Amino acid sequence: MQPPMTLRRVLGVCGILAAVLLAVVVISLRLGAYPISVQNIVLTLTRGAFGQRAQVPSDDWLVIFGLRMPRIALGIAVGASLSVAGASFQALLRNPLADPYVLGISSGAALGAILSLVVSPHAGVGMQVAAFAGAGLTTLAVYFLGRRGGQLDSATLLLAGIVAASFLSAIIMFLMTTLGGRDLRGMAFWLMGDLSTTPAIPLGALFLILGVTLGTIYATAPDLNLIVTGEEEARHLGVNVSRIKLVVYVGASVLTGLAVSVSGSIGYVGLLVPHVMRMLFGSDYRLLIPAAAIGGAIAIVVADTLARTVIAPTELPVGAMTALAGAPVFIYLLRRRSS
Repeated sequence: MQPPMTLRRVLGVCGILAAVLLAVVVISLRLGAYPISVQNIVLTLTRGAFGQRAQVPSDDWLVIFGLRMPRIALGIAVGASLSVAGASFQALLRNPLADPYVLGISSGAALGAILSLVVSPHAGVGMQVAAFAGAGLTTLAVYFLGRRGGQLDSATLLLAGIVAASFLSAIIMFLMTTLGGRDLRGMAFWLMGDLSTTPAIPLGALFLILGVTLGTIYATAPDLNLIVTGEEEARHLGVNVSRIKLVVYVGASVLTGLAVSVSGSIGYVGLLVPHVMRMLFGSDYRLLIPAAAIGGAIAIVVADTLARTVIAPTELPVGAMTALAGAPVFIYLLRRRSS
């Protein structure tokens, strides 16, 4: 039996998860080729917040604010986006195995990125813009293919996404054969997840888009609780199912496209984090959405810290770390559900 959902419980759970995230961030700031003590991290962050840069050693300032903090902030945004998108798609499709990539949005982003490399090998930031555009076009295509009788049908949407992902993956494989050695290696690394590239838009704008989209999806949380139990029952209770499904689909697609465009395809986060949050705190979306956002941020920051420190100075793709950790956890969850 789950305790009743109250604002106090939501804030309490989110506060605990935020404390864990803060601890993970401090550990991530500390670890690396240039180790920094926790005391120096706290002093640097405190003095930086009050504009006292002159009192901070230049090396500490450069490593924390120039290298590690922007990467951690990007990881937080990506993790929150993927996790909330995963929880949203699982509700929208009423399928616990749905993840942010199930509707082909990741494949569309990858295709846009590869096309930008084919057209302009030194596009740089343009690759991220092309990736987001590819995700957006795929979202529109799958949406129109997923309609039946003028309504967004969950089963048809899922099939349309699977077909789109398969078709786009075939085009991606063909185009990758046209890339040169350096571009091919960079593209393969990006496809496995990479947080080392500076995003095309400022981090402030990235978090603004993330906050607005998360808020929009969270506003549908009570209706999502009813839709998960059955669309007909939700309609009888006065829920505008078509409108809610459209809002959630667009919002989750924006989050997925945003995450993939700046980091590549990082698997398992959007699939597993919502499952773990459900196991710990229940399936009420009024708590699940913010818990998944913070949980996803924790997962990505931990994975990225391991990716850049396990075999330093060589860096591993973030997606490789999430897959190595996610596959055993997923098997455990499957065994737990079947027992």
